[in-house]
Amino acid sequence: MKIIFFGPNGSGKGTQGALIKEKYKIPHIETGVIFRENIFQETVLGKEAKGYIDKGELVPDNITIPMILGRLSKDDCMENWLLDGFPRNISQAKELYEALCRQNIKLDVVIEIVLDSNAAKNRIMGRRLCVNDNNHPNNIYIESIKPSGSNCRVCGGELKTRSDDQDEAAITQRHSIYYDAQKGTMAAINFFKRL
Repeated sequence: MKIIFFGPNGSGKGTQGALIKEKYKIPHIETGVIFRENIFQETVLGKEAKGYIDKGELVPDNITIPMILGRLSKDDCMENWLLDGFPRNISQAKELYEALCRQNIKLDVVIEIVLDSNAAKNRIMGRRLCVNDNNHPNNIYIESIKPSGSNCRVCGGELKTRSDDQDEAAITQRHSIYYDAQKGTMAAINFFKRL
């Protein structure tokens, strides 16, 4: 099963993706994780991506697409995958679709989480990441998943914040890209809806 998963930053894609991964035993391919791994490993593409991410800008296609297609070509993705956080714009959607067609890979499901941008912003700014598992839900603004002090409510691990989660201007910039129905992520969603 090949799945693309859409939703604005803060919508819970990572948490829901982890549930789908577990239920269907498929690789959960998160672009954010791929970016962070490349940044942490200080790859050439990772260094380039970091500059854009830190400003809340979309990482250009010539950096993003090779990272994603490289990941989808690995052995664990031959039969199934859940792609989360990509494509983020109409050109990426078209390029991904064309690459899948060239490889005779059929996309099975497209999932979209719909969330108001203000609610998404509050979720982002309140998000706390567990050092043991980023998909453990912890948010200081949501009572049902509020952490226990500075520890993860699921496993007790230490919690951290991402610097870009606390930058309101960067969040607004990311959301302006997501909600752009002409060139942004909403345009990509609409492209797949028309297929």
